Amino acid sequence: MAESWDGSYDPGSPSDDSHHFDRMHIEPIYDAFVCPLTKQVMRDPVTLENGQTFEREAIEKWFKECKESGRKLVCPLTLKELRSTDLKPSIALRNTIEEWTARNEAAQLDMARRSLNLNSPEGDVLMALKFVQHICQKSRSNKHIARSAGLIPMIIDMLKSSSRKVRCRALETLRIVVEENDENKEMLAEGDTVRTIVKFLSHEQSKEREEAVSLLYELSKSESLCEKIGAINGAILMLVGMTSSKSENLLTVEKADKTLENLEKCENNVRQMAENGRLQPLLTQILEGPPETKLSMANFLGELVLNNDVKVNVARTVGSSLINVMRGGNMQSREASLKALNQISCEASAKVLIDAGILPPLVRDLFAVGTNQLPMRLKEVSATILSNVVNSGYDFESIPVGPDHQTLVSEDIVHSLLHLISNTGPAIECKLLQVLVGLTSSPSAVLNVVAAIKSSGATISLVQFIEAPQKELRVASIKLLQNLSPHMGQELADALRGTVGQLGSLIRVISENVGITEEQAAAVGLLAELPERDLGLTRQMLDEGAFELVYTKVVKIRQGETKGSRFVTPFLEGLVRVLSRVTFVLADEPAAIDLCRENNLAALFVELLQANGLDNVQMSSATALENLSQESKNLTRLPDLPTPGFCVSIFPCFGKQPVISGLCRVHRGTCSLRESFCLFEGQVVEKLVALLDHTNEKVVEAALAAISTLLDDGVDIEQGVKVLCEAEGIRPILDVLLENRTENLRRRSVWAVERLLRTDEIAYDVSGDPNVSTALVDAFQHGDYRTRQIAERALKHVDRLPNFSGVFPNNG
Repeated sequence: MAESWDGSYDPGSPSDDSHHFDRMHIEPIYDAFVCPLTKQVMRDPVTLENGQTFEREAIEKWFKECKESGRKLVCPLTLKELRSTDLKPSIALRNTIEEWTARNEAAQLDMARRSLNLNSPEGDVLMALKFVQHICQKSRSNKHIARSAGLIPMIIDMLKSSSRKVRCRALETLRIVVEENDENKEMLAEGDTVRTIVKFLSHEQSKEREEAVSLLYELSKSESLCEKIGAINGAILMLVGMTSSKSENLLTVEKADKTLENLEKCENNVRQMAENGRLQPLLTQILEGPPETKLSMANFLGELVLNNDVKVNVARTVGSSLINVMRGGNMQSREASLKALNQISCEASAKVLIDAGILPPLVRDLFAVGTNQLPMRLKEVSATILSNVVNSGYDFESIPVGPDHQTLVSEDIVHSLLHLISNTGPAIECKLLQVLVGLTSSPSAVLNVVAAIKSSGATISLVQFIEAPQKELRVASIKLLQNLSPHMGQELADALRGTVGQLGSLIRVISENVGITEEQAAAVGLLAELPERDLGLTRQMLDEGAFELVYTKVVKIRQGETKGSRFVTPFLEGLVRVLSRVTFVLADEPAAIDLCRENNLAALFVELLQANGLDNVQMSSATALENLSQESKNLTRLPDLPTPGFCVSIFPCFGKQPVISGLCRVHRGTCSLRESFCLFEGQVVEKLVALLDHTNEKVVEAALAAISTLLDDGVDIEQGVKVLCEAEGIRPILDVLLENRTENLRRRSVWAVERLLRTDEIAYDVSGDPNVSTALVDAFQHGDYRTRQIAERALKHVDRLPNFSGVFPNNG
């Protein structure tokens, strides 16, 4: 081999390989074999009239050039003029050349076989591989030679070489050997070779990866090999990855894509592609495949896990087709379509599916009875789809779903849902409750659902699910009741108060130490929405230890012991609202006062006032402090004054009222934040004043209400005004009046300003502010009856109205 392939040929050079191999001979070459024009061994020798022999293609080209240039027709060798262009095939010479060529190629082939082993020098192996490529490209019929000579297994062995060049050349050679030759492909696919080729797809060296993809593309043209390629673990995944790669060259990406297109002939490959993100072949089969394939692929789609973006695309592509099957197919087809629709239904794809008409057949299948009804396991799937779609927040009041143009929130449809909930198992009950959760999440639809629940008398039944042992069912019921509670809080409070166990179940959910779950947030949100002044419910919660539990939870969150989650904010807001309800019954329930004192709840609410960014927490805390502060005048300990002596009783002028230090200026007794909930002694006033410029008017309203307890009847109003002056609270209160953001704020601010104006100095200062006067006049003209009455008194304080008569009688 070394004597013939002596290194004069560079295997990496772009020279004409066929000519190179034609010049490499084992037997000596005869001059008669060589064309005088091409200087190469002839393949089709022909003879001119003068007896000179040339390669047919070369002499025909010479004649053509003579004719086109207008020159005389001459022999290119003798340059003598020819009379004819007739060419006579030199059959004997051709046969001799072919025999000589065959002997040489056989010898060269034998040399190549000896070089194709892992111990040969790299250059010899590369040359041998290039020679195999040459003979296969020279004639398609030569490819059987490679097979019969046993070269294919040898070339496959070269894939194990430590040389990257050899591996690349071997992959390239195998591709040439199997091109348009099914027998060679079958031989190549024997054993573990295809797996080896697939492994090259993961190589970092892009050249090996490119050659491997090209070879797999050739193999994939054979339908019998498509299944074998797809059966190799990771093959389809890597090919799919290459088609979406930004780093591969375009030719490689194109080859990978075409390979996958060929592999689509096998259903198992289509399934694998879908699992690895190439869904279009699966969707095409669902749309265009034969009935058995459609059914099979729809069933498989029902098992796939897809992200929401993909679900939308799939819904756009096959949603209508699946819905049509669901409407009128046989039971097997309906089941497959339902499972597929279940897999692609979500908030993101809801609009696509609704526009495609999914709601009427879904509702029909859920409520159908008789011979054509779905089995309960499929009704559960229908309920799941409906739940996925409904939770998108779509306007379901405008979409007819029944024969009489009923919608999902029509009374009879809701009644049917409630009836089904009461007569099925936990799994479908859970999904149907989730449907109602979705409907009641809409501000407009919730009122229709509430009306239907009230008319059906289903409140008690819904409340009972709070005690369900299945967590998912329990969560769905609590979320539904939370959505209903703002609109039927008293009914739910009555049901919870009158039924043993359910309130305790809610409290147990809140007490769980499992982080902060959606169930806990919903449970505390439900309790937070129940009427605050329901004394019976609050007493029951006191007996159950609910408020101590809630207090502990709030403290742990504030101290960072309970790690945050996406539910921490609604959970904390609900806890604070629930805790604040104990302050609404202080006048009627001594145990509530004891609870507040023992746990120093006033101090906790003061701390929560500063929970910036948590408006609802600040608002509930300010409201709780208002309730606590209203009780301060009843809880403050008044001093015991000494009994006056005999002389003083006869001559009062001799007596002098004793001065007792340390008393609260506002309540005239001994006060503290913990014992009597005094805002002044607790140094809370400044913190409440700071909230008066809050962007949320509800927070401002709650803070102003708490501040107003320092100006209320039963306290020293004059001292209350002084306290507000010291806290720099006068101007912020006047600003609230001037901003006139809501009717409630106007009513509260007019009341507070009237109390402030009872102090002459403040009244004098305000009388020079035309803006305040204008705001009071506006309240006097446009407020409700009580506000106008108070505004009248305020205007008298600043001399804008005369004092000798009242516009309103004093019986408001």
